[in-house]
Amino acid sequence: MKICRKKYEAFTLLEVMIASVMGAFIALVALGSLRSVTAAKELVAENSSVSDELTFAARRIHADLINLYRDGDRSSVKFIGTIENDDYGPVKNIIFRTVSMAKARPADAESDVYEVQYFLRRDDEGSVLARRYCPIVGIEEQEESLGGILTIIAEDIVAFDLRYFDGSSWLDEWLETKTELPQLVEVTMAAGTDDKEKSE
Repeated sequence: MKICRKKYEAFTLLEVMIASVMGAFIALVALGSLRSVTAAKELVAENSSVSDELTFAARRIHADLINLYRDGDRSSVKFIGTIENDDYGPVKNIIFRTVSMAKARPADAESDVYEVQYFLRRDDEGSVLARRYCPIVGIEEQEESLGGILTIIAEDIVAFDLRYFDGSSWLDEWLETKTELPQLVEVTMAAGTDDKEKSE
């Protein structure tokens, strides 16, 4: 009579340890790759958001400037570009009148002439590009025309520069004493998130 003995095969302790180390290594590589992909995706989304804000701000400024209010009476045409100082240093500021069908206050009677102002508002938390939009009805006093609707059109703006071409040279300011409008206006903006910057 023959006795059949089954031969069992098993992993040795050394083989189990090697397999565990290899599995842990593969898991670490996969986790590192996943983190890199996630970080890259977040960076792309953040840069895309900053780019969209810059594009929106540039288009908004362009639309207001292209519809600049012009009149034979120079006293009713306003265009001022100045450099002012705040707690963080010099900052460019532009105020002008534009023609628009978008009402500042839909419930009130307004003309189609508006005073628009663009400036960089800075504080300890960062800087934003602000737009003031004020309806012009009749002849306002200087103090009255400083009101309007204030809107933040772009955040994390680290630079907002303006230059004006008078036909022969570029100027950093366009004072109220000027009797004519600038032929060209150059607008430069830069946005930054952390240590990254993007400009337009």
